[in-house]
Amino acid sequence: MGWWQIGADTLAGSRFVVSPLAETTACMFALGRAHPAHPGEQHWFERHADRYKARLADDPLDALLMRAANGAEWVADFLVPTPAGTGEPTFDDEVATIRATPPDVVYADLEVSLGRMLPGPLRRTDLAERAACVLEWVWKEAVEPTWDRRRRVLEADIIGRIGSLSMGGWEAALNDMRPGMRWLGDSRLQINTTSNPPRDLATARLMFVPVTPRHRWVSWEHPHRYAVIYPAAGVLTEIRDVSKPLGRLLGSARATVLVLLDTPKSTTQLVALTGQGLGSVGRHLKVLLDAGLIERRRAGKSVLYYRSRTGDAVVASSG
Repeated sequence: MGWWQIGADTLAGSRFVVSPLAETTACMFALGRAHPAHPGEQHWFERHADRYKARLADDPLDALLMRAANGAEWVADFLVPTPAGTGEPTFDDEVATIRATPPDVVYADLEVSLGRMLPGPLRRTDLAERAACVLEWVWKEAVEPTWDRRRRVLEADIIGRIGSLSMGGWEAALNDMRPGMRWLGDSRLQINTTSNPPRDLATARLMFVPVTPRHRWVSWEHPHRYAVIYPAAGVLTEIRDVSKPLGRLLGSARATVLVLLDTPKSTTQLVALTGQGLGSVGRHLKVLLDAGLIERRRAGKSVLYYRSRTGDAVVASSG
């Protein structure tokens, strides 16, 4: 199995990070599929997938490059740089790292992702620039217009993970991040089920980076930084639209809270997901509780809210 040796100091210094570039890269991979991975991607996929494929069809070299970089078992390292983990990164700052990759590094990374020698058409010096331009297109056309909403989803996932960490330790926070990943004990984190040799992260900074599409990878800048990119849990790419009848009955803001409570969430998560103030969310929860549409339970220091059977029936009947 592939596992990392992670000491107490590394765990103490680890952090969750929101990365616009990681989100864009995951969305690019999602748009390259034949169909959406889950119903939550359906509308977004229908709006952007054909346009993305047309963008690549207009330049066959870009299409060849992106196929080579997204290998069957490995993504070319230069395409997924490890986040710096400091400050608030912008997409432009992060994509500049890809653009600055030396050609010889790009060639070596592509041969690893391809599993063979680089084909003649890709033996060029402008591949890093081309990859950066494709990602810039995905960011501007398919990600940036919904970035505020996506960021709320990512922040809500992070809040939930931190809550799990405080209640159940690293095992509770990490075990469901990605298939094959689990806390083994003895300072060992299994990353996947491959036979890759273990890595010692004793002096590294470890970061966990959620993305909304169902894509996952790891990256590192050895020996300084390592990152685990994983699908955000609980809420799909877009906050689900509230039906007009339900919005008229409860008001759109309160109906949104009810729709989101198909899985248990804390007040803090609901604030992050909806963009509503803490006071507004609290008032909506009280009304929904009094009406019997939701229930609550305590989990450690947090109070989690979730729909009752009556609430499920109201949402279902409203379409």
